[in-house]
Amino acid sequence: MSFEPSVQTAAPTDWRAFSGVLSRRAMAFIIDYVLVGLLMLVAIVAVFFLGIITLGLGWLLYPILFFIVAGLYFGTSMAGPAQATPGMRAVGIRLIRLDGGRIDFVTAIAHLALFWFLNSILTPLILLAGLFIERSRLVHDLLLGTAAVRSF
Repeated sequence: MSFEPSVQTAAPTDWRAFSGVLSRRAMAFIIDYVLVGLLMLVAIVAVFFLGIITLGLGWLLYPILFFIVAGLYFGTSMAGPAQATPGMRAVGIRLIRLDGGRIDFVTAIAHLALFWFLNSILTPLILLAGLFIERSRLVHDLLLGTAAVRSF
């Protein structure tokens, strides 16, 4: 049986699609948040000049700037044709919906929000869940009906 995750639309049944996904997710997390940090530097400078133009009103964006930048980064990249963030693509994984549909912007934002929320409450448990749940899914994957699979 040939394993070709790029042509499958629903969740693959081959166990190799989920092999090593947890460690790849951890590396993708690090890569993505380094990239979000770099984008934050650009956004901080842009909001500074926006604040000057708007006589200080633009500076009210600073408290929520991280959420805006990270939300746009994850929402647009996961809802894109690759169904993965640049970090996920670098380590060879992508996110799929188990019903066979594509990840849209709202699902990507919900995935990110649930990740942040659940990690703020259950940090060790949400990460350990992937060791015991089928297909190495995390808690937020279970809630949204998604899974991370290998793309190569």
